[in-house]
Amino acid sequence: MDFRQNQPIYLQIAEYVCEQILLKKWKLGDKIISIRDIAVEMEVNPNTVQRAYDFLQQRNIITNRRGIGYFTEEDAMERIIEFRKEQFMDHELPQFLRTLYLLKIDLKEVKTKYEQFVKENFK
Repeated sequence: MDFRQNQPIYLQIAEYVCEQILLKKWKLGDKIISIRDIAVEMEVNPNTVQRAYDFLQQRNIITNRRGIGYFTEEDAMERIIEFRKEQFMDHELPQFLRTLYLLKIDLKEVKTKYEQFVKENFK
């Protein structure tokens, strides 16, 4: 995985886990990939993954069942959407809006592009 420089790696791993759940690749209530396996897959230290999983546990997105592994919470979807909206609104949207302003891009044009993107990628 290619990590961004401006955000801690553990948060990027947490976002990856959330994305897998949002895309329904990891089902609600199901067991998720182990710390060791995701560390190998992403080529990071297992302690970094542990920190990401701890972060997600604190937000009640995943839970640890001792001796069995980590599982997604049944109501994780709502919590993920809330968390990701907050992250987007605070960190990504201001830069996006600044770029729109500087390049004099109209919101109608953005709406058209957005609708086309959704149609091509999610329907």
